[in-house]
Amino acid sequence: MPPRKKKAAEVKASEPMTNAYIAGAGTVVEQPITRTLETNFMPYAMSAILSRAIPEIDGFKPSHRKLLYTMYNMGLLNGAKTKSANIVGQTMRLNPHGDAAIYETMVRLTVGNEALLHPFVESKGNMGKSYSRDMAYAAPRYTEAKLAPLAGELFRDIDKDTVDMVDNYDGSMKEPSLFPVTFPSVLVNANNGIAVGMASKICSFNLAEVCKTEIEFIKDDEINVADYLLAPDFPIGGELLYDRSEIEKIYDTGLGSVKVRAVYSYDKSANCIDITEIPPSTTVEAIIEKIIELAKQKKITEINDIRDETDLKGLKITIDLKRGTDYEKLMQKLFKMTPLQDSFSCNFNILVGGAPKVMGVKEILTEWTAFRVDCVKRRTFYELTKAKEKYHLLKGLQKILLDIDKAIKIVRETAEEKLVVPNLMIGFGIDEVQAEYVAEIKLRHLNREYILKRLEDIDNLEKQIAELEDILNSRRKVLNIIIKELEEVIKKYGQERKTKIISAEENKIAIEEEAVPDYPVTLFYTREGYFKKITPQSLRMSGEHKLKEGDEIVTTIETTNSAELLFFTDKCQVYKSRVNDFEDSKTSVLGDYVPSKLKFDEGEKPVSMIVTTDYTGFLLFFFTNGRVAKVGLSAYTTKTNRKKLISAYTDKFELFKIMHIPTDCELVMKSSGGRMLLLHTGALQVKATKDNGGVAVMTQKKGQRLFDVVPYEDGMFTKPHRYRTRSLPAAGALPSAEEQGEQLKL
Repeated sequence: MPPRKKKAAEVKASEPMTNAYIAGAGTVVEQPITRTLETNFMPYAMSAILSRAIPEIDGFKPSHRKLLYTMYNMGLLNGAKTKSANIVGQTMRLNPHGDAAIYETMVRLTVGNEALLHPFVESKGNMGKSYSRDMAYAAPRYTEAKLAPLAGELFRDIDKDTVDMVDNYDGSMKEPSLFPVTFPSVLVNANNGIAVGMASKICSFNLAEVCKTEIEFIKDDEINVADYLLAPDFPIGGELLYDRSEIEKIYDTGLGSVKVRAVYSYDKSANCIDITEIPPSTTVEAIIEKIIELAKQKKITEINDIRDETDLKGLKITIDLKRGTDYEKLMQKLFKMTPLQDSFSCNFNILVGGAPKVMGVKEILTEWTAFRVDCVKRRTFYELTKAKEKYHLLKGLQKILLDIDKAIKIVRETAEEKLVVPNLMIGFGIDEVQAEYVAEIKLRHLNREYILKRLEDIDNLEKQIAELEDILNSRRKVLNIIIKELEEVIKKYGQERKTKIISAEENKIAIEEEAVPDYPVTLFYTREGYFKKITPQSLRMSGEHKLKEGDEIVTTIETTNSAELLFFTDKCQVYKSRVNDFEDSKTSVLGDYVPSKLKFDEGEKPVSMIVTTDYTGFLLFFFTNGRVAKVGLSAYTTKTNRKKLISAYTDKFELFKIMHIPTDCELVMKSSGGRMLLLHTGALQVKATKDNGGVAVMTQKKGQRLFDVVPYEDGMFTKPHRYRTRSLPAAGALPSAEEQGEQLKL
């Protein structure tokens, strides 16, 4: 028998370590969960928030900034396009992520992808489409790109110390911490990000409108932003249902949503609808799939065919209509039932000073103004410093030029080269910097023209220095510079709105449900889950019901075609449907198999069917152990058309029966031991939660269980008081000898 291997804990410290044993391997160290969160989770969370998912006040995430700055350094602002693979490779010097993530970032910034209202990258080749889920972009070796002219506003004066330059991830080069962008780009292009415990979703606004709003805000910070910044503007277009109160809520809090719907046209000759613009939150494929699903469910019957005809000209979904279809009514129905009308949720979460903050538009403009004021001041200070340095040099040159012969004589008579600068300093009373500058002047520049031009430069520099100092000392002048730059941006890059604004009140979509023919029907439901809806006329002319072997009808209800159905299952779920979803049937057929019709989960079986027209009354859930749960039927109503509700009742106890009662009444509960209990449902408290465990009502002895539950009728007992109880739970009573009659058969 081979020797037993030693456990890690048995290895002595004196024994030499081998590959077979690692000190401390497998050791479980207990520590408080708070410490684990602080040491392991928090650094990751902070990294995701500050360095990945949330945009900063310049409107960019680090991944965008690294890519665009790399393209700027490659000379792609004014140069020709280059292969995208080249750009991706160069960007990896700043971005430690893989090439796939970098290229995907670039694709979203391109004109071809149409994800941004004002793209920063011009592209050549297939960049996919933001409105298509399946239209993939080409590999980076096939596409080309360069910076769009608008990107020049991101880098204006970036070399004049307008923003901080920081080390890249390996310290081999510098990159900007922010872009000195000349317009509020944070509001101009859409930006989405999901961090840890928070997210950001900023909608896009028209560039000209944003700049005009910023100008008015600088002039008067008490303006109502909604008067100037009309509404979001999306790259795909669409029609925005304008609700002033909701817009102002977004502008005030940074949270809210706007409704956007598709733009369509009707081709009378071809009897088809062409959809050319869709909401920004959906895709062509999602719309087509939803319409096909509705057509299969026969909820939309006016459509012959639907296809995607998107080509180089742009987006296009074509819907072929059946003859005689009212296309306007059909579109109203599609707006309600499909993503052709959708809501765009806003969450203006932005990093300011290294901390995330949800802000309204006015607060964003305030922060951006402060940021831009700092950029302009830093640029002005940089230019002032350079001007003073040049002025200082020229003042030294001026002294030399007044007696150039003396300067030449000093240079010629100096024995050693290293003494030229000190001798000039002594001879003319200038400092070392000025003397060094003079000593480097070329011999060809010692002419009258050069001297006069330099003296003229001194006068210009004096004026420039005075102006720059005035700017630094006057906030109003700094703001005027910002306004002037914003006006230039509007003039160069402003464009018309793509998303049309329509009044939500005047164009309110009030789509009424299609008139469902309402007529009396009788519903039959079997133990195995088969359902039949039969009209009275058909029922009078029918014979016996056709059923599967061993199956039986457990529910028969007379109602109308407009009633609603709730099918409870053995997995504590309920599936909602309507009577009119089922076709009229006959007794000679098996009927519709409910689990298949309503797409139950695999292995799920129905246990009860409840019929209602107004969701009034109560549901009583009887469990085999004698417990009863009372839930208002209204708890199963939903604002949306959800077809499936989970946790419809508790799974802690075995379900015996579900009963719907319009009002409180008396019920007879019978145990398998023969005891009976007369229960008034008013003694049960209605619970708000659907899956509550109920209360103990009828106690059961070991081996016994609830056997039957039926409504109580007068005359059922000769002495009904024997079966009533003042408190619950109760065991009930056995029937007396005189009550052993037919009336006791339940």
